[in-house]
Amino acid sequence: MTGRCAKILAEGGHAWDKLKEECGVFGIYGAGLDVARLTYYGLYALQHRGQESAGIAVADGRRIQLQKGMGLASEAIDLEGLSSLQGHIAIGHVRYSTTGSSHLVNAQPLVFRCSRGMIGLAHNGNLTNVNTLRSQLFSNGSVFQSSTDSEVIVNLIARYSQGSLIDSIMKTMIDIKGAYSLVIITEKSLIGVRDPHGFRPLCLGRRGDAYVLASESCALDTVGAELVRDVEPGEIIIIDENGLTSRKAFQSVNRAHCIFEYVYIARPDSRIDGFNVNKVRREMGRQLAREYRVDADIVIPVPDSGKTAAWGFALESGIPYEEGLMKNRYIGRTFIQPSQNNRDLGVKLKLNPVRDVLAGKRVVVVDDSIVRGTTSGKIVKLIRDSGAKEVHFLLSSPPIKKSCFYGIDTSNEEELIAAKKNVEEIRQYIGADGLHYLSLEGLLGVFGENQAVFCTACFNGDYPVDISDTNGSGKYVLE
Repeated sequence: MTGRCAKILAEGGHAWDKLKEECGVFGIYGAGLDVARLTYYGLYALQHRGQESAGIAVADGRRIQLQKGMGLASEAIDLEGLSSLQGHIAIGHVRYSTTGSSHLVNAQPLVFRCSRGMIGLAHNGNLTNVNTLRSQLFSNGSVFQSSTDSEVIVNLIARYSQGSLIDSIMKTMIDIKGAYSLVIITEKSLIGVRDPHGFRPLCLGRRGDAYVLASESCALDTVGAELVRDVEPGEIIIIDENGLTSRKAFQSVNRAHCIFEYVYIARPDSRIDGFNVNKVRREMGRQLAREYRVDADIVIPVPDSGKTAAWGFALESGIPYEEGLMKNRYIGRTFIQPSQNNRDLGVKLKLNPVRDVLAGKRVVVVDDSIVRGTTSGKIVKLIRDSGAKEVHFLLSSPPIKKSCFYGIDTSNEEELIAAKKNVEEIRQYIGADGLHYLSLEGLLGVFGENQAVFCTACFNGDYPVDISDTNGSGKYVLE
């Protein structure tokens, strides 16, 4: 960090074959409200976006106070201790690491002090030129205490702190490439920033005279705020004692909203960039039924991510919808992994087949995606062992063939089963009688005339922002 800034004020076996989001962000500006507690509730609503760490920063006009920790929001944040975080402005963050390892020093918000005072920042997304920027900053004397690309953003804002904070942010936006939705807190203001392509979601809500920023509209609902609109790509929202103002840092960059938000990441009750997630997923299921005609007795989802698409498939095909797999909702993220001698136990701890529903039936199973294929194979085996006559496995997205560098934690390309095997080989690998992925044309068709605004790089390798600086991983390790 530059000499103008003192220092960062920071704490110096996954059973599912699923992609993971990096994090969720939340911010609120509201005089007379318990903003710390409302932010805590907002993070609860966004918990699906990150389970490794959580944090809240609160400003009262004079200073910023911070509380953060590892684990779920309920584990990381002391609810009783929130009473000490007094103020009228707050930001919050839930994190799953894609860039930077899982340690408290990487938990957010990051709070730092520079020539303009104290500033806090929470980031959702992934920078694609982080290695170059970090090397440049390091050679110019900047100090790094974490291994996140978010700290690169902090250093750049501090580096440009000679002018106004908004000018500093705009200059930083010119330097950084990739995906970022930011909520930023100062002693007296709340700021929201979205990258010029709009990779990661960010929306604006209102509760009376208070304003709220959040990764998803479901968090607005939780705190009693109404959705006003989505933050535009390249837009900076400033909320302070004068109300709300907007600056546009970029005007004419092609949009590339992450299509996987609709496939899996976002909560079904959210509305993102004009689309209701639940409705989109139901239409994905309908399109699956149009593309894959099959004689079957029942349609079942892989809970919970396949439920809405499975319902859509059932509606379109006329095949009855059933709940054939029950999810154990009390298995936490830290459950003990099974031994090598009982590899199937991991799935059985999470899913239990309903034998009376499955026995003797030709079953269509609907899920959102296959990443490595190991869990899908175990699910097929569970259903067969329950007496199913046939198992057809359907996915509401195309094959995932490429890594994501914009904030979704995909495996390296060599670990993605669709990067190495064709559909028939994958069908044999998971042991299904039939396998069908929703076509990319079918997926995009769900959005009507808005097909061109999405990033589909994980399906076809068409990266909207250059990834040559990522060294094939999009990650770096603090040395």
